[in-house]
Order: sequence, then C-alpha cells, then structure tokens
Amino acid sequence: MDQDSAKLAAVRRALDEAAEKDSVGALPYLREAADRLADLIDEAMAAAVLTEGASLRAAGAQAGLTENAVGPRLARTPALAAYADERGRVTAAGVERAKYDLEQGQPRQPAAAPAPMRFRPRRPSSS
Repeated sequence: MDQDSAKLAAVRRALDEAAEKDSVGALPYLREAADRLADLIDEAMAAAVLTEGASLRAAGAQAGLTENAVGPRLARTPALAAYADERGRVTAAGVERAKYDLEQGQPRQPAAAPAPMRFRPRRPSSS
C-alpha cells in the first residue's frame, strides 16, 4: 500500500467511526477525516505544481481554492515547506527553485514540520 493509499484508508476509517456515532460523538472523527483529507489535497497540489507542470492557479482551481489560498497550503507540505517565503507562502518563484533543486537531485529539507492550519479570528469576539 503506497503512502497516499494509507492516508486515504485513514480518512475512511475516521469516516466509518463517525458514521457509528451521534452528532456530538462524530465531530472528532469528522475533524480528523477533514484534516487528513486537507493534507492529501495539499500534497496533491504540491505534486501537481512540482512534477506535472500545473500552475499555482490551475492547481488551486482543480482543488476548488482561490490562487491566494494555495501558497500557504503548499508551504505546509513536506515537498515545498523549505521553499516558503517569510510570510509562510510558496510563490511561483519558490516552485521554480524547488523544480530546479529536484532536477539536480538536491531538494531542500524543511527545518521542522509545519503546524496544522487553524482558524484565527481577525477580531476579538465580543462575548
């Protein structure tokens, strides 16, 4: 079983667990499935831009994302994390450098695994 197949199997297991629970009990399993699926989408976009010649815009469009959403998501992938800029985004220039390094057999390695993306409110909530 290749790595992507194993990751898809983990998504399916989480969804199967969620199906057996009530709404409240299903939430952690649904969150796990969503997180794992988001990682798979990000890794597929990275492969598309690195090895299949897709542009950032085209990869994002195929995933149902805006072009602006693609850079930060690619910066969280093992293949492109080392090519993120100071804003935590992978740009077209970063992808080109990554392609060159890959062709030379010397891709950069990320310093550390990136933290998962989480929602951060722009304004403090008034509760």
